[in-house]
Amino acid sequence: MPTQQPITETMKISDVTQQLNRQVNRVYRNETRIIVEKSGIPVAGIVSVADLRRLDQLDQEREERFKALKEFAAGFKDESPEDIERETAKAVAEVRAEMRAPRQQAVGAKT
Repeated sequence: MPTQQPITETMKISDVTQQLNRQVNRVYRNETRIIVEKSGIPVAGIVSVADLRRLDQLDQEREERFKALKEFAAGFKDESPEDIERETAKAVAEVRAEMRAPRQQAVGAKT
């Protein structure tokens, strides 16, 4: 049975302070996530350890993806934007032609 997502509540920091023990228990039981506001501005969140671990994992995966993109881009550091655009258009055209070929052969075989 899937776990129900907690609701997200927004609370003033003064209310969170007064009810911290109760609110932490609600977060622990996966009933809520809390956005803490100070002077009407969201400044922090209270989430479960599972949520925090998931956020850490997503941050790590994002960093790995950006690292791969930076490594890929480094291979083109000496190329002008125009050259990159021209080569990209050429590569896209080649792939489209390759993808069209089997369809055109299938249509030709039917006639």
